[in-house]
Amino acid sequence: MTKSSSTEAIEQLAAAIGDNVYMDVAKWHLYLRDAHLHTTLADQLYPLLADDLQEDQVLHILRNIPVKLGGGKLEIPLADLLPMQAQMQLMDILEEFSNS
Repeated sequence: MTKSSSTEAIEQLAAAIGDNVYMDVAKWHLYLRDAHLHTTLADQLYPLLADDLQEDQVLHILRNIPVKLGGGKLEIPLADLLPMQAQMQLMDILEEFSNS
């Protein structure tokens, strides 16, 4: 796969993540594109698509992406902000991309 085609694939993955995966903040759904986290997440998850996709690998990445709150006074791992429904949606997106 050429660099431009992998860049395009990462952009498509980022768009799918940004449009469908959200954080739950005080019962508000903050989509990852609005939080500007979709590209960061896609960049880190894309290499996993070439191998056998494992949920624990995805969770490890989610735990290692800090989300700053309160102007940076507090950092919480992205994994702690995604409800189970959003995590399942993320896994569905990744499985769809790995099969295409």
